[in-house]
Amino acid sequence: MTGVQTCALPICFPVTIVKTDGRVVSNFIVQVLTGNPITIYGKGTQTRSFCFVDDLIEGLVKLFENDNMEQPVNLGNPTPINMVNLAHEIIELTNSKSEIVFKDLPQDDPIDRLPDITIAKKVLNWEPRINRIEGLKRTIDYFESQIFNAKI
Repeated sequence: MTGVQTCALPICFPVTIVKTDGRVVSNFIVQVLTGNPITIYGKGTQTRSFCFVDDLIEGLVKLFENDNMEQPVNLGNPTPINMVNLAHEIIELTNSKSEIVFKDLPQDDPIDRLPDITIAKKVLNWEPRINRIEGLKRTIDYFESQIFNAKI
């Protein structure tokens, strides 16, 4: 390795996570699975892009195996979604009847998050393969098994 490799890590949704971690995906899923309304802060127009942890790990492995990387690289999913649409996707995937409630947006909440993965594509030959819907399905399955088995 010629130097220190630097990588910006994305918001990701792993299969195993605790229900009270404060992340939007786990919050929304637990809220709908427990019959509660989904809480969105602000108008829900702020965007995020989510990378499934399996894809992130693959990207990190490729980064660590690359001895010629001399610049920072972003790993993540370049497909954004706003919070209202994410809530609707989760409601649909869970066949939930949960409603959406809106609360004040915290001042420090970023409006948009979107990684530029151009370098990862070119230099590492990496991009995420698991789309958001598939990642959400896997994450919902995990939370359903944990909630209904009283593990969380």
